[in-house]
Amino acid sequence: MPSPISAPQKCLSKDAFKVQLMTEGITAVIGLVILAVLYYLDDRFAWKEWIGWSLHGLLVIGVIAMIWSFVEPYFLYKSWRYDIDEDFLQLKFGVITERHFLVPMTKIQAVSTKQGPILRKYGLYTISIKTMGSSHEIPGLPGDVASQLREQIAHYAKLKEVE
Repeated sequence: MPSPISAPQKCLSKDAFKVQLMTEGITAVIGLVILAVLYYLDDRFAWKEWIGWSLHGLLVIGVIAMIWSFVEPYFLYKSWRYDIDEDFLQLKFGVITERHFLVPMTKIQAVSTKQGPILRKYGLYTISIKTMGSSHEIPGLPGDVASQLREQIAHYAKLKEVE
């Protein structure tokens, strides 16, 4: 009988919450700016009445989405867990719908790190893991942890570095 697989225990960096919050905030502001421009154009060019009502509906949805975008990063940070061993990479996350992925090391084809401008500000990286049928990410890891984890996954998956 196979041994049971324990739930993953490692969590993201505390700064990952700040990065997610900033990203969501920037997205929300851009959405509201676009909506404001559409309101201005509706007023300026006296578009059809149904367009004004549609904009009101979008505003309500946008405000609800903006509130959720400032709440969601907290829950995502609290729920994100990952772990690695010689057989599997485990990822567990989700607020409303919890997802638990077991990625066999034998199926991993590529592993890489990436860092955008907001992640760079906090010294964090995102690890991308690619298999033949899917791809997964572990966001918000400190640089030393990310490089160590990348090397460990590559070693367990027996990946060779291409020059």
